[in-house]
Amino acid sequence: MTSATPYRIDNVETLLTPALAIYPDIVDCNIAATVRLLGNDPNRWRPHLKTAKLGFIMRRLAERGIVQAKCSTTVELAAACGAGMKDVLLAYPVVGANARRVRELTEHHAGVRISVLAENPAQVSAWSGSRLGIFIDVNPGMDRTGIEQARIPAILEVARAVDAAGLAFRGLHYYDGHVAAPLMSERQTLAHRGYDRLMEIVAAVERAGFHVEEVITSGTPAFPCAAAYEPFQTTGFVHRASPGTVVYSDSTSLTQLPAEWGYQPAAVVVSTVVSHPKANYITCDAGHKSVSADAGVPTCAVIGRPDLRPLKPSEEHLPIEVQDGGARPEIGTALYLVPRHVCPTVNNFDDALIVSGNRVVSLERVTARGHEPPVATRASAP
Repeated sequence: MTSATPYRIDNVETLLTPALAIYPDIVDCNIAATVRLLGNDPNRWRPHLKTAKLGFIMRRLAERGIVQAKCSTTVELAAACGAGMKDVLLAYPVVGANARRVRELTEHHAGVRISVLAENPAQVSAWSGSRLGIFIDVNPGMDRTGIEQARIPAILEVARAVDAAGLAFRGLHYYDGHVAAPLMSERQTLAHRGYDRLMEIVAAVERAGFHVEEVITSGTPAFPCAAAYEPFQTTGFVHRASPGTVVYSDSTSLTQLPAEWGYQPAAVVVSTVVSHPKANYITCDAGHKSVSADAGVPTCAVIGRPDLRPLKPSEEHLPIEVQDGGARPEIGTALYLVPRHVCPTVNNFDDALIVSGNRVVSLERVTARGHEPPVATRASAP
């Protein structure tokens, strides 16, 4: 884990905790590292904004030439359109009222190219009469959404439905988030095997008369494998990888990606020690309502204190064991926690402290937190 020094906040004792702290200087370094790994081409990155969440950070991406993104919710879509993104894919199968809301947002943001996913002709026909683009969702083996990659006739059927509906066929979405083998060499072998199959699908779609404009692959574990896959760079389509976690990084991604690539935690939870329940134990105020527990225990790591081992949290309490003869922090001590899974952790907070030079320089809304109201209490415009 990195040195504790960059994460100190002056006058931390004046803050209500737990608090989300984001370090924009580190965000900038993480953005630069990702672009560098993608051949110094910001056009090859379509980050998933479920991690960034803040309009403040989305604008930072756009200012650096990353104006294409993907997202999962209508609130993320609205935030992206308002933050300078020019090409946004809603990478989630929306139906019913959610689909109607996407149409509303598309009409309101006429200057943004908005696309959706489809995995069957009925989904395609639901978008008739709109200006939405369509990506065919291919299931690479993660078995979450999409058409199984072996079912090429079904993929071609959807492409024909897009053409018949008069909609814009954008390309293929292939999220191989399950490719996360511990060894990078093994991960690359698995990923490239999948990309070989993907190229066969591209060829079949092209032979059927449908131009594949773009192919989207890869979350954080697999994006270096996609960046190194030569056919993606020598064909007629634009390939874009879609890692989102790398914007902030977390304790999981820091173990998945080589340290020499330079990623650092840019979003941490500031917590306070509130109890000494027994010898060699402390409790701080960062339970699972602040630091997400979806990735398991430990939910986080304590920056600068490898001797502190977080245990199973409850809603507002995080017990921590002091190991290896380490000094037990006093009650009232501030701890800086790197989440194991940063995306839902950011989503737990309404606001984020923006920290630079060990000082809080602003307070920014977590713009795309949660979901929109489930009933039509909002105006038609976002």
